[in-house]
Amino acid sequence: MSEINIQKGENADYSQLMVVWESSVKATHYFLKPEDFEFYKKRIPDYFPNVDLYVIRSGKTINAFMGVLGDNLEMLFVSAESRGKGYGKSLLRYALDNINVKKVDVNEKNIQAIGFYERFGFKVIDRSEKVQWVRIIRF
Repeated sequence: MSEINIQKGENADYSQLMVVWESSVKATHYFLKPEDFEFYKKRIPDYFPNVDLYVIRSGKTINAFMGVLGDNLEMLFVSAESRGKGYGKSLLRYALDNINVKKVDVNEKNIQAIGFYERFGFKVIDRSEKVQWVRIIRF
């Protein structure tokens, strides 16, 4: 595989970001009810202008992206067909090394994601019973 190139995302990328988001969530968020999926699908685009977006592309196709606000990783998604190629690791490593990300909130039912972040030195420090999220921080 060639070197993974991370670029800043742009407004013109939003429709592709939604394709990646939907593919990723359908492949990994088995715990979401259909109505929850639709709820988030309608709201996710509203977050894009409020975060710094970073993307990984193959040609003109976006394979993975993340959104960062301050030192918080707000979102990281890899398309289903791009999973296992190191894109998520590359984005997170970039966030840690270049953006100084220290925190991420993860749905507590997303055990795979929690394990992913823990492998990078993050630890669960808090949880919200109401919204079923855990806050994970890297010391």
